[in-house]
Amino acid sequence: MSGHHPIGILGGTFDPIHYGHLRTALELLEALELAEVRFIPCRIPAHRGLPMVTAEQRLALVRLATDGQPGFVADDRELCRDGTSYMVDTLASLRAEVGPETPLCLIVGTDAFRELHTWHRWQELTHWTHIVVMQRPGVLQPLPPVLEKFITPQVIFDVLALRRKPAGGVLFQPVTQLNISATHIRALLAQGQSPRYLLPEVVLTSIHDQRLYRPAPIPDSATR
Repeated sequence: MSGHHPIGILGGTFDPIHYGHLRTALELLEALELAEVRFIPCRIPAHRGLPMVTAEQRLALVRLATDGQPGFVADDRELCRDGTSYMVDTLASLRAEVGPETPLCLIVGTDAFRELHTWHRWQELTHWTHIVVMQRPGVLQPLPPVLEKFITPQVIFDVLALRRKPAGGVLFQPVTQLNISATHIRALLAQGQSPRYLLPEVVLTSIHDQRLYRPAPIPDSATR
């Protein structure tokens, strides 16, 4: 099994994608010796309201951001499925594509991980994949008891263990946490301020060209 480099999976709304996503993905690509990181924008998020921009627009921005970085792949599989985007379905489709032996690593942040027990069919996730939890250095919070009980027997401490089997491990991996949020970027754009240096220039240019995340225009009748 030592020959199989794992595939990293980074799902999310990417509304819009920014350096916080990209920097942590690059660190994990290198630290875990991943074959690639798949950026998978969700079509309809299960845990938040609908984004302001379409899934196709968000995917296009992900493609711009990841183009040119070896090992980064924009993956549109959730846009090809109807209904709410559930990670367990995405993992099943990836597993069918890569075969039974290639390790998969679902990459999640600490906050998302603490909510894992609220995900659709969450206890099936480790049937399909390893889970890599991105840890802010020095931050350790207790987990909900139901989650603690579930993951304790599956925790691994060795990066090489990710390659020994295709799924079933939980690894806590420190990463540089850039304090950048898509919410903040959207707020800046809505106020007509610049989010430059928080996300790739090519992404920002596309956002401006398409007039995304702008405040809604005030109808003429409201200004009289």
